[in-house]
Amino acid sequence: MSEASKPPVIAIDGPSASGKGTVAQRVARELGFHCLDSGSLYRLVALTAQQRGVALDDEAALGVLAQGLRAQFQGEEVLLDGVRVTDQIRSESCAAGASKVAAFPKVRLALLSKQRAFRKPPGLVAEGRDMGSTVFPDARLKLFLTASPEARAARRYKQLMEKGMCASISTLLQEIKERDARDRERPVAPLRQDAGAGLLDTTALTVEEVVGEVIARYRALGS
Repeated sequence: MSEASKPPVIAIDGPSASGKGTVAQRVARELGFHCLDSGSLYRLVALTAQQRGVALDDEAALGVLAQGLRAQFQGEEVLLDGVRVTDQIRSESCAAGASKVAAFPKVRLALLSKQRAFRKPPGLVAEGRDMGSTVFPDARLKLFLTASPEARAARRYKQLMEKGMCASISTLLQEIKERDARDRERPVAPLRQDAGAGLLDTTALTVEEVVGEVIARYRALGS
């Protein structure tokens, strides 16, 4: 497939709880595009490792798990080997595990082709940590969403409460700061704003405002 004929990609990167997932889903729905929640793939690797007793520091074994990962996305639902695991992968323990396994080159390499396979007509909205810098460097629009750690902790707390899960804002804030540091400092595909990505601070914005801004920036490109 030539570069000109490839379906367009909107790459949305940013730290945990910056609103990427919700925004990506709504933008994709508005444009009629497919949506890739890349973080779910790493969470699925972590979940599979926990289920099979694989240590989260065993890079070789984790790479094998990632290579054989059988994941499906049906709207907002996530399936692993045909079984719904949406709530399981949204837990804080699974999120922490995902951050750890994502630091391994063998895991990232195993998932790279799986992520790129989501690029289908009429287009794709991909969100994660390295969508614009590594997975889709030719994305038509690259954005880096961010928000203050306090705002992100509050959002995560609300999400967990709505799901009936126990949580502590102070603990969530500490975990977010630790995850940010781990994601920024990892040697492979670290969390960073790509040179070609526009910055969008969502701290004081509603979801609707962020979605509107993303769509406006995309359409301004003449797409």
